[in-house]
Amino acid sequence: MIPVLTGQRIREADAATISNEPIASIHLMERAAQGCATWLLEHIAPALPVKVLVGMGNNGGDGLAIARLLRTAGRTVSVVEVKHRSVPSEEQKTNRDRWLHMGGSLLEVEDGSNTFPIADDEVIIDALLGVGLDRPLSGLLKSAVQLINRRPNPVYSIDLPSGLFGEDNSGNDLAGVVQADVVLAIGTPKLALLLPENEGAARKWVCIPIQLDAKYLASSMTPFALVELDDLPSMLPSRTRFQHKGRSGHALIVAGSPGKWGAAALCAKACARSGVGLISMSLPPEVQTVMLGVLPEVMTEARPVQGEGPSFDPSRFSAVGIGPGIGTNEGAAGMVRSIIQRAGSPLVLDADALNLLAENRTWLAFLPRNSILTPHPKEFDRLSEPSKTGYERLEKARAFAVKFRVVLVLKGAHTAICAPDGSVSFNSTGNPGMAKGGSGDALTGIITGLLAQGIPPLHAALAGVYLHGLAGDLAAEKMGWDALL
Repeated sequence: MIPVLTGQRIREADAATISNEPIASIHLMERAAQGCATWLLEHIAPALPVKVLVGMGNNGGDGLAIARLLRTAGRTVSVVEVKHRSVPSEEQKTNRDRWLHMGGSLLEVEDGSNTFPIADDEVIIDALLGVGLDRPLSGLLKSAVQLINRRPNPVYSIDLPSGLFGEDNSGNDLAGVVQADVVLAIGTPKLALLLPENEGAARKWVCIPIQLDAKYLASSMTPFALVELDDLPSMLPSRTRFQHKGRSGHALIVAGSPGKWGAAALCAKACARSGVGLISMSLPPEVQTVMLGVLPEVMTEARPVQGEGPSFDPSRFSAVGIGPGIGTNEGAAGMVRSIIQRAGSPLVLDADALNLLAENRTWLAFLPRNSILTPHPKEFDRLSEPSKTGYERLEKARAFAVKFRVVLVLKGAHTAICAPDGSVSFNSTGNPGMAKGGSGDALTGIITGLLAQGIPPLHAALAGVYLHGLAGDLAAEKMGWDALL
């Protein structure tokens, strides 16, 4: 996993790298600039001129080094230096001197001269400010940011959009934040890039690796990380030559109600693709035959029409997924309560099961430890309380997972898997085409199927979310976002 570091931790990681590699600070900056320049050369058309806007700190030093590398590669580059303070950082001054020594043009902008020219065809590289900002921009810097935002030119921000705080932006003035098309996050992703309220400031981001000190990253104690493809093999079971269905788990799917049987079918189909050996579905008698026609691989368990709960024993299954489309009437409530009371192992709860938990919060204390809850933001707000920002909601989700000893999957563009120990793993797969009815039902089925195969609950959630998003990405390559189901 890639650690997601706070501003303080990033400074510590830089210092550890400088000390332990060892490498001079200016050379580490050159490494970062080289990574950014390589990416930019691959993604900016050679004919387009580039305007690099630099501040007086180390982010400005990054920008000046990038400008030099782009010019060396044959690109047309100009630099605007926004003098928001009189004394530059040492690294900024060094790279400024290098830029001027190679004959690069540099326009200084100070208070009283708040505008600077930007041609219609220029690509803007924003290197005014990076991590560590803790108050909203004002004066010269805010004017420069607003000038950038008024222009239609493409904008690439280095490390963070200038003006954006690295974590919580609830106290920020977003009118003073660069609206970047792409952010090149140096070393590690920043938490603010993973939160929905900052989408306008960072429409897309990519991570530029710079080989930060591995020992520090391993011991950094950050609660946040980003899941990568390389993390999955250790989480997933391997099949032996003599594998049989009895060794691959038996999942129970409790889903669907009149008008919402599709939710049950989608959930069970996804579960069947997860590798689980056997699947049973809890269904009323009138739809059992229909469902077998949709998915003949499943077996069915009778669901009472009125209710005191299921007639079957949920503890005899390897895993139970409950909630998609079951409704919130008295019968559904009795069924969910009974399954919680009788379950002998972690459950997967989604959709209406979560809404029923929100209406009956005392049930939360009786959930089996390490049960997996998969709410979207509104469902979580009902479980907890409304939040004004994604950062606030994330903090509440972490506290919820710790308090009730559950794995909470807070769904979104970067789904956050919150563990009972307070750690959070963000997902790196998926796309906007998956914002369709049925996606959550499929995710519940996948996670239930993985859990039924004996994968620990946290790993079942991490792998299920990643694979669900990856499947969506593979499908989108063939049919685009709009047509994705």
